[in-house]
Amino acid sequence: MSPLRVGVIGVGHLGREHARIYASLPGCVLAGVVDTHEGRGKEIAVRHGVPLFARPEDLFGKVDAVSVVVPTRAHFAVAKPFLERGIPCLVEKPITATVEEAEAMVALAKSSGAILQIGHVERFNPAVQAYFRAPRIIPRFIEAQRISPYPFRSTDVGVVLDLMIHDLDIVLHLANSPVQSIEALGLNVLSRTEDLANARIRFENGCVADLTASRVALKTLRQVRLFSAEAYLVIDYRRQEARFYRKSERLLRGEVKVEDVPRESVKDARAFVFGELLNVETLRVPRVEPLASELESFIECVRDRKAPLVPGEHGLRALRAAVEIQRQIRACLSPPPAPKAGQ
Repeated sequence: MSPLRVGVIGVGHLGREHARIYASLPGCVLAGVVDTHEGRGKEIAVRHGVPLFARPEDLFGKVDAVSVVVPTRAHFAVAKPFLERGIPCLVEKPITATVEEAEAMVALAKSSGAILQIGHVERFNPAVQAYFRAPRIIPRFIEAQRISPYPFRSTDVGVVLDLMIHDLDIVLHLANSPVQSIEALGLNVLSRTEDLANARIRFENGCVADLTASRVALKTLRQVRLFSAEAYLVIDYRRQEARFYRKSERLLRGEVKVEDVPRESVKDARAFVFGELLNVETLRVPRVEPLASELESFIECVRDRKAPLVPGEHGLRALRAAVEIQRQIRACLSPPPAPKAGQ
């Protein structure tokens, strides 16, 4: 079979990585890149030996699929003419700037039959994939944390659409239940938009999720923890690690009752808890680049005409939750600093 021709629209910080991966993926060829910044676009085009185009529509007839990696506010306008022509699109997260645009994008893909995949890359994190291959638990409580130092980029959007959107997609997928209610608060520290945010989501099946995102932290932490009656799971996105903590057979059989264990008999509490009471199972996680797995999956879906792992509908539900969180946070934000005299 002839290789699929793929174009990348927008080759900034993330788009250039799309171009790099497509240029090396078996079964596809990077057919061209588009960028409004001529110098940046030329740099990536020359690096991969492909044409640079000034406008997205210049790719018509030259590509079988595209990655849309432009600022969020332009997602819908850029993807629309490709979806209308039935050309598959991978649109980076968040799906669009508004729920109305997201609904229109999903409807358009459905009517034209075009494959629409949303770039929620953490779904392709090998630690997350390892969990979905293992015997799963039914989470009753989910805790997601995504914090990092100030990035000095993507500051045109708040931390909810910049960082928390990743965990919203994961949490909504793990809970597997309609949202019952959302409570949120947030603060702006360095930006006009929120720099830190916390949201509590209650689901109709009784599951509760607590999400925290911050871009004004001293360290970087990206993890999610799932708690159930029988076990809990820790997924570290950054380290690509996943560990189950399950009740031991002795505990399940009632051979050990924690309240009856004399404190003086426990010389090493950590060893006792994680030896006699809880079994620790580290899932086997291959070291792979999540973005490469995501783009490889997209190419496979296009070639085999199958549904993507993260369809437009999933991007829409994540955006709906994010927009509600943002709405509640606006009431918490401080007004921007007043301009100085003479400005």
